[in-house]
Amino acid sequence: MGADLLVFPEMAVTGYPPEDLLLMPKFIEDNLKAIQEITKATSSVTAIVGFVHKEEDIFNSAALLHHGKLMGVYSKMYLPNYGVFDEFRYFHPGKENFIFTLHSIPIGVSICEDLWYPGDPIRTQTLHGGAELIVNLSSSPYHVGKTAIREKLISTRASDNLAIVAFCNLVGGQDELVFDGGSMIFDQKGDLIARGKQFEEDLVLSDLDLEAVFRLRLHDPRIRREKMIEDGKGIKKIDLPERAPSSRKKPPLPERDQKPLDPLSEVYSALVLGTGDYIRKNGFKRVLVGLSGGIDSALTAAIAVDALGKKAVVGVAMPSPYSSRESLEDAKLLAKNLGIDFLTIPITEIFNSYLNTLAPAFKGFKSDVTEENIQARIRGNILMALSNKFGWLVLTTGNKSEMSVGYCTLYGDMAGGFAVLKDVPKTLVYQLAEYKNQKEGKEVIPKRVFTKAPSAELRPHQKDEDSLPPYSILDPILKAYVEEDKGLREIVRMGFKEEMVKEVINMVDRNEYKRRQAPPGVKITHRALGKDRRLPVTNKYRNF
Repeated sequence: MGADLLVFPEMAVTGYPPEDLLLMPKFIEDNLKAIQEITKATSSVTAIVGFVHKEEDIFNSAALLHHGKLMGVYSKMYLPNYGVFDEFRYFHPGKENFIFTLHSIPIGVSICEDLWYPGDPIRTQTLHGGAELIVNLSSSPYHVGKTAIREKLISTRASDNLAIVAFCNLVGGQDELVFDGGSMIFDQKGDLIARGKQFEEDLVLSDLDLEAVFRLRLHDPRIRREKMIEDGKGIKKIDLPERAPSSRKKPPLPERDQKPLDPLSEVYSALVLGTGDYIRKNGFKRVLVGLSGGIDSALTAAIAVDALGKKAVVGVAMPSPYSSRESLEDAKLLAKNLGIDFLTIPITEIFNSYLNTLAPAFKGFKSDVTEENIQARIRGNILMALSNKFGWLVLTTGNKSEMSVGYCTLYGDMAGGFAVLKDVPKTLVYQLAEYKNQKEGKEVIPKRVFTKAPSAELRPHQKDEDSLPPYSILDPILKAYVEEDKGLREIVRMGFKEEMVKEVINMVDRNEYKRRQAPPGVKITHRALGKDRRLPVTNKYRNF
């Protein structure tokens, strides 16, 4: 395509985050060998590649490659250590700032978090180094609303520094995290000039008008004033040797769709990408979903089909004495609509065998949640048996609302390898299921699944609301407590009854031990259960 400069994401060589692989010396050495191989391939293009640099310590770095040589290394200055980030555990912060010139154009380099700060390194690169283009290598994970936050941030950095900013973001699923791509280039006025695809790999090509940056700076006296006020800061300058001009004519740039996805499309795409990558990258060919006839298992199966294809998904119905005829019908219809294989394995005889076996030990005790959980554990056992026999990965179907309050059974419905909806509140589950049907233009998920009251169907006439507040009330309370760390008084002031809020907080706190044993799942909210929210299991503190 005739590109002069090619930019890859943060830590593109190793993947992000490599976590404690970074504590293995051989991993570091293999990463350095990989950079040497990549360097050899840059005889016709200048490339900036994210990798792990090693000197007296290790650094999250960017390699500047040109003419088949490593010309310089920039190391990330701001190491995030919040939420899912843990970079101070591994890296030393970078100290040396530099710009490089390519075809006489001064260009600055930064890495992810460096862009989130208004000062150095970008300010020094533009003010004292004259950088007209700033490239930012990122591995910025997705959560709802992140695209708009990034756009505002990058636009501000570009206009404040009167420089073009090119943001190159990682794409793909890595354990719980989803990297959404969506690379962007903003001009010196803060206007978007190119946007990459979201949730899929893309090559974003753009011709940049660097003369326009210089013209704008001539008309703006702020830079001159700031240079006079501030002491000049040491900044290294790397002049890249000129290549012989190519006689090859550059092909025209392809047209690009500049519109971002709407919020529901974003979340659904994140779940599909995160699920598909987790399964494929860990070597599984098929997955297994327990289909109850409810909304959670229906959405999980739909996402699995979109991620892997219908031939890679198996649905299993496991009716008990309390399963309704409608639920089994809905599970069968869903499987038919999705085009997936469907198995029916009743559990009534197994359940009765458990009851008979336990009868002497349970003598004198009334039936309670114990018998309900036995059914869930029988189902978990069956799913794991199928997984062992055929090598299928079990996808659990619990949502964030249930996981938060412990409305789930250890070694039952929590048994599996990946929890697709782990970070999806119940109210959002319904919205995403509606979105799926609208997107397909037909009822993939049967209408009755939306209209019947949510139920675990583990006892006669059971409804979720027997044990929990309505999800329309529960979800806002959970968001306030789990994601925003609000206490009892603050949540009550939002309009909720004090006793209800107290009980929800108690349920969340006393079920940390369950969540600690849950499988990983896709992060889509600002604060997910797991890596994002780290609380001790042994904990009697209550936020009252």
